[in-house]
Amino acid sequence: MTHDIALDQEWMPSACTLPTAERPLRVAEFDALFAEAVQALSRPEHTRLRLELVFTPDNAAHAAELTARENSCCSFFTFTLAISAGSLALEVAVPPEQAEVLDALQARAGAAASA
Repeated sequence: MTHDIALDQEWMPSACTLPTAERPLRVAEFDALFAEAVQALSRPEHTRLRLELVFTPDNAAHAAELTARENSCCSFFTFTLAISAGSLALEVAVPPEQAEVLDALQARAGAAASA
């Protein structure tokens, strides 16, 4: 997988309070989750992205821990982890003014999942 710094910047909005030096590490953590766990993506609404994840306890724990840390620095994200009937899904919602951030996150997740 190639590293795209421009794409990194698109999904790390100015509202993010994570120290700049830590941002590449967080991007790498999301890339790893996307590459290891994402089976499918959908965009049910302009402000909502749904990631279907491989159903394992480790994937659920990793997604929960990572999104909790992300929400502490980018509080505009709403993350919902759903476990039901042997399926695991992560929904990411943003306010309308952050839809471009979601676009970039979707592109990054799609690229990592297909790599």
